[in-house]
Amino acid sequence: MALTPRQKEVVDFLVEYTERNGYSPSFEEIAAGLQLASLATVHKHITALEQKGYLKRRYNESRSIEVSPEYRAAEHARVHGPESGGMSVPLLGRIAAGLPVESVSAPETLNFADFAGSAETYALQVRGDSMIEDHICSGDYVLVERAPIVRDGEIVVALVGGAETTLKRFYKQTDGMVRLQPANAAMEPILVPGESVELQGRVLAVLRKYK
Repeated sequence: MALTPRQKEVVDFLVEYTERNGYSPSFEEIAAGLQLASLATVHKHITALEQKGYLKRRYNESRSIEVSPEYRAAEHARVHGPESGGMSVPLLGRIAAGLPVESVSAPETLNFADFAGSAETYALQVRGDSMIEDHICSGDYVLVERAPIVRDGEIVVALVGGAETTLKRFYKQTDGMVRLQPANAAMEPILVPGESVELQGRVLAVLRKYK
């Protein structure tokens, strides 16, 4: 179904914000970014876009708006032209492997034809050495699959406190805490309340470039 000009602005804002930050915006951020009059107006646009199949939301989860892979692919082809070969994924920024830091947007792409099979994958470049015992070094690229739920022990991209991201192994504690475990014996784990951690995805592959 066709989009109205205003609906296209909403979808494009969602794509740009998510690629820049690694997570989707809140209704308040959508309203501010597009200068919409009220949250009710935002809700009306989001609902209409869901009904048209351009968006989907996970029930009862914050920042869970996802733009359909079909729209992303169509826009990429419109802007960049058809791919001549291979699969490219957006390089969204740099991810800390030491203390948590905020990811920084980078207008680049990486080709992962053997790994990236869906629009739910993206790449991050590692900064820091907290995962060296898992053979993930500073400067490596990790290929990440968006996943709100992961198994204990998986290497994840975790959004901590709604603003900072880090790369660690994920463990749920029995007391409701989450342990983000580095793979470096010289470093301590990060212990945070479970509700302050939002999972951005699990690591699928690591790419190291040698000069």
